[in-house]
Amino acid sequence: MKQTVLGRREFLAATAVAAVSRAAKAATDSPIAKTTKGQLRGLSENGVLVFKGVAYAGPCDGKNRFKPPTALEPWTGVRDAVEYGPQAIQNRDPNAPPTAPMSASSENCQFLNVWTPAVGDGKRRPVMFYSHGGGFATGSGGSGKNLAHDGSALARSYDVVVITHNHRLGLMGYLYLGDILGEEYAASGITGMLDITAALEWVRDNIASFGGDPGNVMIWGESGGGAKVSTLLAMPAAHGMFHKASIESGPGIRMNPRDAATATARALLEDLGLKASDAHKLLDVPTSRLLEFQAKHMSAARGTVGNFGPVVDGHYLPAHPFDPVAPAMSKNIPLIVGTNKDETIFQSEHLPLPEATQIFNLDEAGLRKRISTALGEKSGSLDRVLDVYRKSRPNASPTDLYIAITTALWMRTNAITLAERKVAQNGAPVFMYMFAYESEVPVAKTIEYPMKSPHAMEIAFKFDHPENSPNAGNRPERFQAARNMSQAWATFARTGNPSFDGIPRWPAYKLDSRATMILDAQCRVVEDPSSAERKLWQEINAS
Repeated sequence: MKQTVLGRREFLAATAVAAVSRAAKAATDSPIAKTTKGQLRGLSENGVLVFKGVAYAGPCDGKNRFKPPTALEPWTGVRDAVEYGPQAIQNRDPNAPPTAPMSASSENCQFLNVWTPAVGDGKRRPVMFYSHGGGFATGSGGSGKNLAHDGSALARSYDVVVITHNHRLGLMGYLYLGDILGEEYAASGITGMLDITAALEWVRDNIASFGGDPGNVMIWGESGGGAKVSTLLAMPAAHGMFHKASIESGPGIRMNPRDAATATARALLEDLGLKASDAHKLLDVPTSRLLEFQAKHMSAARGTVGNFGPVVDGHYLPAHPFDPVAPAMSKNIPLIVGTNKDETIFQSEHLPLPEATQIFNLDEAGLRKRISTALGEKSGSLDRVLDVYRKSRPNASPTDLYIAITTALWMRTNAITLAERKVAQNGAPVFMYMFAYESEVPVAKTIEYPMKSPHAMEIAFKFDHPENSPNAGNRPERFQAARNMSQAWATFARTGNPSFDGIPRWPAYKLDSRATMILDAQCRVVEDPSSAERKLWQEINAS
């Protein structure tokens, strides 16, 4: 074999090319980004660059418990950002399998994760800042094998930067002590949201180093994450750090009244055997003991909003987010809001099997009993409700009617109310949707009723990885439905309008047309879907 002999000039040129190639590979395999506090080393994963477990605030345990997030201290050298940080202290999610292991948790849970196509290339990409669901009590922006919030597909497909984050939850983030311990704890009823605000400050100050545009940030979230977005829209501290918003299956109309929050704090003190004058001793109570109280207090379907959620304290949260009107400070923020078609299948499938079996095999008597209970003080409207829904859905079974009625009661009517109040501002547009892709997977091994479009189903679709969700089923159409939803959200993040070539033009929601995008493998726009049902609820709620 003939050997090629390089001259000095050729040798130096080849060496330089090889060095550049090695540097480029190193930058891809172990990317380094500079923040205002120090440098971070990420990793290459699924075709994008990822920085996991990035601290955005300092310690919040010990003397800092129940107080606003503290400043992050700078560091020297390069800090690894290759593993998710611990999630917030929390009770086991009641919807999780009882044998599923819980992820590591800590009071010091202020970590975020970044997925980006590139660092240091000078581009300014849209930033999609996501808040996880779980009410205000459970959940995580990323942990272990939980792939629900993996942002790699969005970043890779649409040239955007995706952020998820952890923040204080439940009692640790929303125990209001201001009326008991005074001004030092005035922020205690909303520290979980102040954590999220601190994460937005991190984005504002650092995201340009990760290829993102701090002047083009979309906040979005599902379920409790949607309620967090609703709250951010009404928080002065967050104003100016985001430019678009999306509320998915979590329209937060009202939050926790101050007097109710104070009553909860007093109940905790009583449970611990403490007097109000000894409330400062809460700083030393083990988190396990605090979680015992939280589990008891949130039992019997009491939920999180009204118990442990943002407190309308008159300062950090001046008023309820969308009651009686939309927040004026966010008048010029474009908004997406909507729900899934069959939200309450999610709650029903997670009930104990005997009760779930009953719900998915309802007869007429069972339907009447359950809807009467769901209506509560409005139970006198039972016959009227059933009559309207039977005319609107003539082929529906009793279980179909139960799911449709409870979905409207729990979620759909609030999404419409929120959209109406946004429209009334005559500011930036609001876009309404209904996610309608139906999974063929049965709700349980012993129950043939299909999963359809339950609460939280759309997460895997809007993150463009339906293959990560066993509940999404196996129909090939799921991939097109995911592309439709994910591209609409990425387009909205980029432009403030979710329309793109490939789906019908998505008009803004107006009271005279009520245009609603039905998201599926084949999308369509429907004006005022199920109008008789919408009018029914508005009349009942106005009475």
